[in-house]
Amino acid sequence: MIIENRTFDEIKVGDREELRRLCTQDDLLVFANVSGNHNPMHLYDQDGDGDGQPEAIVPGMFVGALISAVLGNVMPGAGTLYRAQSFVFHNRAHAGDDLLAAVTVTGKNDRDATVTLATEVTRPADGALILSGVAEVEAPRRKIVLNSHDLPGLIVQRHRHFEKILKQAAPLPALVTAVVCPEEPNSLGGALKAREHTIIEPILVGDPARIAAAAAELGVNLDGIEIVEEMDHHAAARRAVALVTEGRAQALMKGHLHTDMLLRPALDKETGLRMGRRFTHVFVMDVPGVMHPILVTDAAINIAPDLKTKVDITQNAIDLALSIGIAEPKVGVLSATETVNPDIPSSIDAALLSKMAERGQITGGLVDGPLAMDNAVDLAAARTKGIVSPVAGRAEILVVPNLDAGNMLAKQLAYISHAEAAGLVLGAKVPIILNSRSDDEMSRLASCAVAALHHARLTGAA
Repeated sequence: MIIENRTFDEIKVGDREELRRLCTQDDLLVFANVSGNHNPMHLYDQDGDGDGQPEAIVPGMFVGALISAVLGNVMPGAGTLYRAQSFVFHNRAHAGDDLLAAVTVTGKNDRDATVTLATEVTRPADGALILSGVAEVEAPRRKIVLNSHDLPGLIVQRHRHFEKILKQAAPLPALVTAVVCPEEPNSLGGALKAREHTIIEPILVGDPARIAAAAAELGVNLDGIEIVEEMDHHAAARRAVALVTEGRAQALMKGHLHTDMLLRPALDKETGLRMGRRFTHVFVMDVPGVMHPILVTDAAINIAPDLKTKVDITQNAIDLALSIGIAEPKVGVLSATETVNPDIPSSIDAALLSKMAERGQITGGLVDGPLAMDNAVDLAAARTKGIVSPVAGRAEILVVPNLDAGNMLAKQLAYISHAEAAGLVLGAKVPIILNSRSDDEMSRLASCAVAALHHARLTGAA
């Protein structure tokens, strides 16, 4: 955006300028952080007056700042300094409102190069006057032209996608979940928090004394929650799988035990939870600044998958994406290059997966590859490379070449891009919820919500 000011000598009484601005939920969060005003009346997810509904009222000074944007960007523009500003508030604006800020020159003072302007902010949708007032500013004497794109951008760290997933899961009946060895505060706390949100109804399988000690450390009681005694981790995992086969549990959830210890009885050919596909892992990631969830697969189970395994990895991820509300999942099969190179096996697998999807061997989504990471998720990068594809630049699912690549990608998104991750194992008869010891409350809740949504879609309970 090029900003060119209007000097004091160029300005005439009666001149008018305006700017439109859509006020978003993120704007309110940014303003709260910058101003230090955390009044819940102005936060999109808070009830500030006790009526049971979030208000999301745009702060008065934020509305007033829209006037300063007109003065600083348009008229007089760059070089302008405030002398005085008065406001009268007539109505309230809310997150989602499109506002029009306007200034009109009412006077000039040659002696000190000041300009007086009538100011107002209106809501064009209904013509409501939000505020009116008078501004007095020092207008610039020299012409200035600059490019405002040089200003650094901001990304708000919030869990917009996980919040949506939690809302989707809220009406569902609680998913009865066998929680295996929740014998320390994090694993037990995650299950209890999901129960508090009515996402799951846990059955705790493990050492009752250790579970009770973890509950005491959290300061919670376990009244009304079934506890199945199994003193050994191997036995606890087997018992949890048995609860599923007996029809008493609809999902498994990892507690304080190794992942392979949990999965071993689930993979048993006779008594386990196999259903024809390979077990594969999917991270559902809420990445700040990305307008949709990112699914990364496989980052936890299949170390060096062959083409047949990658078919299951891709199909499982598509099925999960459909479960969380992505209508037509777009799958980018990653490699180091966007062209097929016989010396790079992952590029050949990617091309084959793309062709298999075209022939109906993978269903429910759009699959394209090979794609490099940049042109899988960034439209500008895809256009620069001349890639014409409904997936390139828009991928919601990223199928990685191997576990090393997937694990690195997921952790880069988590620790560098500040993403949150929900983890699920697919390919079994029921969802298997995998949490890391470092996962926070939102990640654990989201993992349970994703499992509940997937179970509901597969069983027709949604």
